[in-house]
Amino acid sequence: MLIDSHCHLDYLAENQDVEAVIARAHEAGVSGMVTISTRLSTFPGVRAIAEAHQDLWCSVGVHPHHADEEGVSDPAQLIELAAHPSVVGIGETGLDYFYDNAPRGDQQRSFRAHIAAARETKLPLIVHTRDADEDCVSILQEEYAKGAFPGLIHCFTASSALAEAVLEIGFSISVSGIVTFKRAEELRETLAKVPLERLLVETDSPYLAPVPHRGKTNEPAFVGHTAAALAELKGVPLGELERRTTENFFKLFSKAAPGGLA
Repeated sequence: MLIDSHCHLDYLAENQDVEAVIARAHEAGVSGMVTISTRLSTFPGVRAIAEAHQDLWCSVGVHPHHADEEGVSDPAQLIELAAHPSVVGIGETGLDYFYDNAPRGDQQRSFRAHIAAARETKLPLIVHTRDADEDCVSILQEEYAKGAFPGLIHCFTASSALAEAVLEIGFSISVSGIVTFKRAEELRETLAKVPLERLLVETDSPYLAPVPHRGKTNEPAFVGHTAAALAELKGVPLGELERRTTENFFKLFSKAAPGGLA
């Protein structure tokens, strides 16, 4: 079985029947999904989708794009919301200097508050980073020195230096459909060096559909294409890659209960 460790089912629900999306995922062998929070104002809807399904979980957090409008400076609200049984992660949070949709200072403050929430709850920090490797590593290392916290870099596209830095503090790396893209050779070279026990797979749907669906709306059912590309890259049978990444998921997202999965 496969776990889509990062999708946005609330975004898909805007234009599709989310129950049909989930059913297609199950038919494709995807037994579990984490639907990701990007705003606290929309978190109730994200949580409601997760609550309605035994094999679905969610996170709570504010994407760096919204750090000026909804960014948090105090982890208390995140900690409180994370107590819900369906919430298994903190984020997504991080830094995005490519779009700079929010001032960098706001992004950094919100990022640190999310880290504090992850440290307190012991739930994994779900990190988005784009064109911000140096600041991302610096903040993670500074905060880790104050006390350990689990986490992962989602939709990894960053440098090998960032990969090495986050692996050193015990983080995992989540691989999206970008690994299937023709021009992603540098990414594949970096991922080839990442230990298999630190890898997860995701769709980040509705974005970044893998080949052969590139250009279409992405959905959790397509995560198998990412898994197949990663298995080829790592030189392991697909079944082993599926098993290992699922084991890695439940080790990191320890609050997620595998008992209800088929």
